[in-house]
Amino acid sequence: MEKQIFNELQELKNLTLLGAKKALTMSDCALLTGLSKSHLYKKVMNKEIPYYKSDGGKLTYFDKSEVEEWCLKRRVKATDELETEAATYCVTKGKKGGKNV
Repeated sequence: MEKQIFNELQELKNLTLLGAKKALTMSDCALLTGLSKSHLYKKVMNKEIPYYKSDGGKLTYFDKSEVEEWCLKRRVKATDELETEAATYCVTKGKKGGKNV
């Protein structure tokens, strides 16, 4: 029981520190995104996620706001949004007197 409480307190500490950081390590970025470190390494190697290298090139860092933006860049519209867009398109197309395809 004590070990579980200790682990939960440690996790809270890590999350609190993560909230205050601007520059993230690979471990921080994994915690923030929910991706494994190996998956992040693949993203870095394929240049699929914005990152920074240390002077020696051995350490990889991430800008927290850039990672959050990256996580949110592929928004999928909800069904009601798509239905509204489709209805608007149909009404607009009909008003222009366009031919149905």
